[in-house]
Amino acid sequence: MNDIPGAPHPPPDPSSSGPSSSGPSPADPHPDPPHAAPPPGSLAYPHLRAIGLTGVLVDFSATLDEASNRAALAFRHMLETESWPGVEETATSLTSVFVRFDPAHVSHARMKQALQQALARRDWYSAPFPAGRRLWSVPAVFGGEHGPQLAEAAALAGLDEQAAIDELAARRTRVLTLGFAPGQPYLGELPRHWDLPRQDTLTARVPAGALVVAIRQLVLFSFASPTGWRHIAQTAFRNFRPQGDTPFVLHPGDELRFVPVSPETLANIRARDQSGNGGATSVPVP
Repeated sequence: MNDIPGAPHPPPDPSSSGPSSSGPSPADPHPDPPHAAPPPGSLAYPHLRAIGLTGVLVDFSATLDEASNRAALAFRHMLETESWPGVEETATSLTSVFVRFDPAHVSHARMKQALQQALARRDWYSAPFPAGRRLWSVPAVFGGEHGPQLAEAAALAGLDEQAAIDELAARRTRVLTLGFAPGQPYLGELPRHWDLPRQDTLTARVPAGALVVAIRQLVLFSFASPTGWRHIAQTAFRNFRPQGDTPFVLHPGDELRFVPVSPETLANIRARDQSGNGGATSVPVP
């Protein structure tokens, strides 16, 4: 079996040359504390788990926080950049990295050993984000028929509707992961007062481009779908574009801000936009 770079003398992590994060958004007056060591007797992180005969899951935390998501993004970037022999696929969730490999090329034990050695290279919880991230400004209509559950969500967050709009529009959220449907971004984290529970019953259907909220996250729907999250705004943005060279426009680590517009403006955007951007623009993350 061929050897894997990184064992026993791994090369430097190429992601260390990327831009550093500015940390939690200043819009959150109560940022999460830094990632702390687990208490004695609990599961230690990072943690490796076998997934069948051809996969390993690298867990950075049992619950979402900024540092664990950062670690997952940075660790996957390292794997993708180094192109380890035998690794066929990598993917991130909110706080973990899935590694699928060819067991005819590298054994399960050897892959786990190489991953452990890569984890020991640095403190991944404070690693810089991968280079090339973009900041997207996405027009959105909040409330009314375009966001019929804004008032309910705002009340649960202890805000009136306008205060909720102002706060959400001022905040930059990060693409934490893509999932549930092709190209569907989970965005966060929001301040703690947005730790809203999911609904007890499903909303039968929200349209593609809907912006929904729950558990300190926003989701921008790729397709019309039922959901237990509260529909607070509507966009014309489409992240999944299967006919394009890049089917997913957004990538984990990108950032979004939602720019309030009128229903008339959104209708005009829909009438003239053929790209799927829905009037959105992007710049490199500074």
